[in-house]
Amino acid sequence: MTKTLLTLLTLATLAGAASAQQRTYYDMRGKVVGRSATDSQGTTTNYASRGNVISRESTSGNATTVYDPGGRVIGRRQ
Repeated sequence: MTKTLLTLLTLATLAGAASAQQRTYYDMRGKVVGRSATDSQGTTTNYASRGNVISRESTSGNATTVYDPGGRVIGRRQ
C-alpha cells in the first residue's frame, strides 16, 4: 500500500511539472517582443523583451497584477 501511494504521488508530481510551459512572442521581423511562463500551479507570468515582469495572472484568471519596467505594481484587476 505504501509503495503504491508513493508511486501515485511521484506520478502526480511529474504530471504537474509537465504542465508548466513557456512561450516566446515574436514580431513580424522575427524579433522577440515578449515571453510568458505558466507554472505547474497555473500562474502565468508575462515578461517584456528585456526580461522584466510586466504582468502576472492567477490560476482562476480573476486576479492580474501589472508591473512597470522598474518592477513596481502599477495596477491590479480582480
